[in-house]
Amino acid sequence: MTANSSIRHRNSALLSVTRVEAEEVVPSSQFDDRLKQTYKRLRMPKGLLERLAGIRERRYWGPESTFDDGAARAGQAALDEAGVAPEQIGLLINASVTRDNFEPAVAVGVHDRLGLPRHALNFDITNACLGFVNGVTVASSMIDAGAIDYALIVCGEDPSPWHETALRMLDDPSATRDDVLMQFATLTLGSGAAAAVIGRADRHPEGHRILGSVSRAGTEHKDLCIGGNAGEGMSTDATGLLKHGLKLVTDAWDQAHEDGWDWTEMDTYVTHQISTSHTNAIVDAIDVDPKRIPVTFPYWGNVAAAALPMTLALEAERLRPGQRVLCMGVGSGLNTALMEIAW
Repeated sequence: MTANSSIRHRNSALLSVTRVEAEEVVPSSQFDDRLKQTYKRLRMPKGLLERLAGIRERRYWGPESTFDDGAARAGQAALDEAGVAPEQIGLLINASVTRDNFEPAVAVGVHDRLGLPRHALNFDITNACLGFVNGVTVASSMIDAGAIDYALIVCGEDPSPWHETALRMLDDPSATRDDVLMQFATLTLGSGAAAAVIGRADRHPEGHRILGSVSRAGTEHKDLCIGGNAGEGMSTDATGLLKHGLKLVTDAWDQAHEDGWDWTEMDTYVTHQISTSHTNAIVDAIDVDPKRIPVTFPYWGNVAAAALPMTLALEAERLRPGQRVLCMGVGSGLNTALMEIAW
C-alpha cells in the first residue's frame, strides 16, 4: 500500500499567480549588529545567516502596511491578471501562517477588502509552509467536482514579531550557543504576499493545467519546529528538519515515480525557499540540474507559505507554453507536497 496521497485533477487550471514584495529591506547584517555582544561572548562569528543559510536580506512591511494588506493587494492583482471579476469567485482560501488573532479567520478580512460575493466560501488553511499548495489542491478538487468555477488563494506573511522575540532572547546574557542554533531558522524568515486564481480549464484553454499532486506525512517529527504567538517565538531543530524533511521528500519522490508520475526532466522545479544547504540537498537527493531551481531566499528570506508562490510568480515571467513545472515543498509537521503544472 502506497504511503503517498496521489491526486490527479481533470479540469483545473492556474489562471494567474502574483506576488507583493514587502517595502522595507532588512539586511542580515542588521541582525548581526543586534547580536554583536552575544556572538562575541559565545565566540561565534558574525555573518552566520549569510554564510550558512545564504540569506543576505529579507523584507518587512512598511509602517502603513500589514500582512493582510499584502494578501489583499496580491489577491486583487491576481484577479486583474486572470480577468476574473470578484463576483465570479466561489471560494477564497487564506493560506498564511501569520495571523493577528485566533478568530475570525484571516480570510474574512480579505473577502471583505476585495468585495467578494456573499456566496463565496471563505476560510483559512494553515499547514505551515505548505498551506498555499494545499489550498490549490482543495480549490482544484472543488472545481473538478463542479462545486465552483473559480477560486482565489491568498497568503500574506509577517515574521517580524518572531524576530523581535528571538533577538530579545539571544541578547540575554544567559543565552547559549544552543539557543542561537534554535533561533537561527527564525531569523531567516521574511515578509511578503502571494495570490493565485484557479479556474476551469475547459473555459480557459490559455490557463496552465494543474495536473495533480502527491503528498506524504511524517508527523512523528511534529516537534522539530514549533511556532507560538509573538511573545513565545519559534524554536527549530534545523539539523533535524533538514535530515527528516529531505528523507520525506525523497520517499515521496520515489513512490510517486513507482505510481506513474515522471518528474525527472521538468523545465523548472519551484521549491519552498529555505537556505543554500536545503536547496543543495534537494539537488543532490533527486539528481536535478541546479540551474532549473530558481532561488529567491538570498533576498526575500524564507517567506513561509508565501515563499513558493512568490517564487512561482517570479518564474512565470520567463516560462513558455508547453513547459513543465514541479512545485515542491516541505512544511513543519512534517508534511511534503509535490504538484505538477503544465505551462
